[in-house]
Amino acid sequence: MRVYVAGPLFDEGERWWIEKVEQVVEQSGFATFLPHRDNPPKDQHNVAAIFANDRRGIDECDLVVASLNGLTTDDGTAWELGYAFALGKPIIGLYTDWRRRFDDEVVNLMIECSLTLLVRSLDELPAAMRSVFADGATP
Repeated sequence: MRVYVAGPLFDEGERWWIEKVEQVVEQSGFATFLPHRDNPPKDQHNVAAIFANDRRGIDECDLVVASLNGLTTDDGTAWELGYAFALGKPIIGLYTDWRRRFDDEVVNLMIECSLTLLVRSLDELPAAMRSVFADGATP
């Protein structure tokens, strides 16, 4: 089973967090695709190749785990979620942020309704991944 780990990567804190998420996924027995690890450093000449590689990573995964922290979901992460949803991939959203924007939703309704599961802590993630496949959402 392969998991695409999605989330913002624009500063050291975001990269540290997404790498921590990836470690939990890997320690739970899954192979992972991590965009900033599994692509060359971005430059003006390889943007299209990175896009194609990330898209292929989603095509080939069995599950997407996405960090949704922040006041809004990162735009690249939102695209990855939409693409995965259109392909019928199960998606687990991870939202550990205590800030709230909505009374009846944790994140934007379009994101939230695309998720198979939403977890609120890293500790909940291994059980959530197991439950996705136990519930018959295998690819």
